[in-house]
Amino acid sequence: MASQHIVSSFDHDLEALQARVVKMGGLVETATRNALVALETHDLGLGQSVRAGDRVIDRMDEDIKSEAALVLARRAPAAGDLRTVLAVMTMATHLERCGDYAKNIAKRTTVLADTAHSADILSALHRMARAVEAMLSDALDAYIQRDLDRAEEVRARDLDVDQMYTTLFRALLTHMMEDPRSITPAMHLHFIAKNIERMGDHATSIAEQTIYVITGEMPDDDRPKGDRTALESNDTGAS
Repeated sequence: MASQHIVSSFDHDLEALQARVVKMGGLVETATRNALVALETHDLGLGQSVRAGDRVIDRMDEDIKSEAALVLARRAPAAGDLRTVLAVMTMATHLERCGDYAKNIAKRTTVLADTAHSADILSALHRMARAVEAMLSDALDAYIQRDLDRAEEVRARDLDVDQMYTTLFRALLTHMMEDPRSITPAMHLHFIAKNIERMGDHATSIAEQTIYVITGEMPDDDRPKGDRTALESNDTGAS
C-alpha cells in the first residue's frame, strides 16, 4: 500500500509540472499575440503590459525548474519518468526564450509608434505570428497527449515559418532599396520578424522533446530550414 501511495504521489508531481508548462505556454502565446496587436495599433500601454508580463513567465520558468529539481532529488526517476522530468525542464527554457522574444517585439512598439507601417508587411508579420502560436499550442498538446505524429507534424511546419520569414525579409529589403527613409523602421520590422522566426525554432524544439519522451531518442536528422537570407540579427532575445 505504501508503494502504491508513493507511485500516486509521484504521478501527481509529474502532472503538476506538466500543468505548469502548459500554463506557461498559454502566457507565451498571449504575449506574442498582444505584442503584434500593440505594434499594429500603436498601443503603448499594451506593449508595456507585454513587457511587464515577461517577469511572470520568467518566474514560472524558475519555479518549474525548482520543482523539477526537487522531483529528481526526492523520486530519483528512471527511464520514461526521468525523460519526462528532463523534457519539462527543457521545454520551460524554450518557452522562457519565446517570452523574451515577445518582450523584444513589444519594446519596438515604442520605437515604431510614430511610423506608418505597410499593410502588407503587417499582414505578413501576423501570418507568421499566428503560425508560430499554432505551432506552440500544437507542440504542447502533442506532449500532453503523447502524440508522436502531431509532434513530427509541428517539426515539419518550421519550414513554412522559415519561408515566410525569407519572403518578408525580401519585401523589407525592397522597401529599403526603394526609399532610404524606410531603412530604420524596416530594420526594426526585420528584427521583429526574426524574433518570430526564432519562436518557431523553439516551438520545434518543444516538439522534439515530445519525440524524445515517447521514443527515448532525439530526432537525429537535420530539420529542413527555409531561411536563406544573408542578413542575420543579433537582436534575438533577451532581457
